Amino acid sequence: MSLFSATDLVKHFHSLCATNHVSLDVDHGEVHALIGPNGAGKSTLVTLLSGLLRPDQGKIVLDGQDVSGFSMHKRVKSGLSRCFQITNLFKDATVLDNLMLAVQAHNGSSYMPFGVRNAEKHLNEQAIQLGKRVGIEGSAVLGMTAGSLPHGAQRQLDIALALAARPKVLLDEPMAGMGNDESARVIDLIQELRNDMAIVLIEHDMEAVFKLADRISVLVYGAVIASGTVEEIRHDKRVQDVYLGTEASHE
Repeated sequence: MSLFSATDLVKHFHSLCATNHVSLDVDHGEVHALIGPNGAGKSTLVTLLSGLLRPDQGKIVLDGQDVSGFSMHKRVKSGLSRCFQITNLFKDATVLDNLMLAVQAHNGSSYMPFGVRNAEKHLNEQAIQLGKRVGIEGSAVLGMTAGSLPHGAQRQLDIALALAARPKVLLDEPMAGMGNDESARVIDLIQELRNDMAIVLIEHDMEAVFKLADRISVLVYGAVIASGTVEEIRHDKRVQDVYLGTEASHE
């Protein structure tokens, strides 16, 4: 049994079928990438998986539990976390305060983050360890406001906030707007994270996809037209015609 699976998901927006009977699964330790041209339905699919939208049809199962009817918050509690393409940070707060707030939210304590850190030594230590896990560390960096970090470091911090929930599955859109060095750091981070969870990766950077993915599903007009290993997708004629031979060749 897969750790996470979606079966026969359908979502309509009036006459538009944005998600057309999509099925996918992902196992522990696996990176399953979703690719496709703009407008293929990737964002809608991830929104359905995360619980922000409800499908018109289909089922979503996490670690043997049907979570199809769960809210986004309840799915996070069950082990499904999402990082957003646009980072979801408190940009005027320090990096450490962002980390501490995330830890507090998932620990369930009554901690209030601003101005009381000295009274919360254990929480502080947990936040520092969470930052270290994604390469965010050092008093100078932790004391910066989140909005002043470089884009790549903001992405690392955003991933850390998602990891505070101790997820079994991470939905991630990591590389948008990054330079080569920043992308390389995030690729290394995802390679490390896969040891502890499964990752559904939504990405346009085909170099990153081919480095990271164990399997790839290709979406076009809301439907999966192919699913397989990197080599199977590379050599799939239909995928080459609709995606790899056009958009990906310019990455």
